Amino acid sequence: MARTRFEICLDEVLRHEGGYVDHPSDPGGATNMGITHKTLARWRKVSPWWKLSKEEVKALGREEAARIYRASYWNRVNARGLPAGLDLAVFDFAVNSGPDRAVRTLQAEIGSVADGQVGPLTVEAIKQRIAGKGIADLIETYCNRRLLFLGRLSTFAIFGKGWSARVAAVRLAAISAAGGPEITTQTNQWRTTMQALNGYKTYIVAAIMLLAGIAQVLGVELPALDGGSAGQLVMEALAILFLRKGLKGDIGRA
Repeated sequence: MARTRFEICLDEVLRHEGGYVDHPSDPGGATNMGITHKTLARWRKVSPWWKLSKEEVKALGREEAARIYRASYWNRVNARGLPAGLDLAVFDFAVNSGPDRAVRTLQAEIGSVADGQVGPLTVEAIKQRIAGKGIADLIETYCNRRLLFLGRLSTFAIFGKGWSARVAAVRLAAISAAGGPEITTQTNQWRTTMQALNGYKTYIVAAIMLLAGIAQVLGVELPALDGGSAGQLVMEALAILFLRKGLKGDIGRA
């Protein structure tokens, strides 16, 4: 009997999720096969969720995990209504960052109303996008958006390497399932690296200016920077850093 798309995609998701972990920096807390402590408690109707012991999370079996994934993620993003390949990309994003974000990101990419629901209008917009540029292009740009979102998270410094590797693997598997052209590993790694650095360009430039100013104070000759004094470079670098931090704070409170 042929395996369903859900079973195939779940295998890929679980390959990245692994077994039981309880990382102190992970907001999800105790997790097994990607199912968090809180998610399992809600699934089992345990309230408040912390009354479910971590031992129950550790003892979670694959069969129950599969039921949770189907009901709370696969069905929630209407993955069975999506083309092969795109179903995996959206499903994995939903598992990693939540169904609502996964769907809204897809809708933003295809120009559909971002309501978090994959209904007839979204499905039609997907069809039109694929007809115009192909499914491989949609999977590519969707995964790019996912990486940009992950790169802005405060925990990216801790989990970023693993997240980037996961998106790269899902991208390849999704495009392969869609029958699109393969992307070389070297090309994909370069793309991932550049996207991860994208959100930090301002900080990188400011850091270079700050180091250049300090170098001049210490007497190191830098001919390329003759036009700027050490004090000026240091002050401009600090201004950039604090301005960016202030802008991010204002945006976050908006």
